[in-house]
Amino acid sequence: MSPILAVHICGGTLGLISGAAAICFRKGSPRHAFAGKIFVLSMLTMAGGAVYVATLKHEPGNISGGIFAFYLILTAWLTARRRDGETSKLDWAALPIPLALGIFALISDVEKMRSPGTSRDGVPAGMGLFMGSVMLLAAAGDVRMLVRHGILGAKRIVRHLGACALACLSPQGPFFSVPRTVH
Repeated sequence: MSPILAVHICGGTLGLISGAAAICFRKGSPRHAFAGKIFVLSMLTMAGGAVYVATLKHEPGNISGGIFAFYLILTAWLTARRRDGETSKLDWAALPIPLALGIFALISDVEKMRSPGTSRDGVPAGMGLFMGSVMLLAAAGDVRMLVRHGILGAKRIVRHLGACALACLSPQGPFFSVPRTVH
């Protein structure tokens, strides 16, 4: 087992534990903030490890999934850190990530569906359409937020929680694993 894979697994496990702790503590309390910081760092570590391992194994779907998980956690953290109605240059800089990943996922899945036989990477056709749609929806949400120069109150919290949940539940998150067989 690769040491980076162990870091990836430990990051995901710690992310689950610290995320559950952050939810249990009162919002705004020092314990909530501390658990949230641990969650962000551990999930960024998990996503970074996923990208590294997927790069070594030449798994483009997992590379993009790890980058997307990293993006979701980073933008969720940015959402929690800023005041209502604020945006930063980092919000604008992050926007091309889900756009590019979503377009890449859609194009590669359409190519996969058009080719005869079973997929070479073991991932069923349709998964790229699903993930590409989720990625493009995330980009659309960011565009909406950036155009309005921020989101207000409850909407900001919903975005924060939604991005954290998506990162945990994405196929590259700690709850799922994408088949890694190559034919």
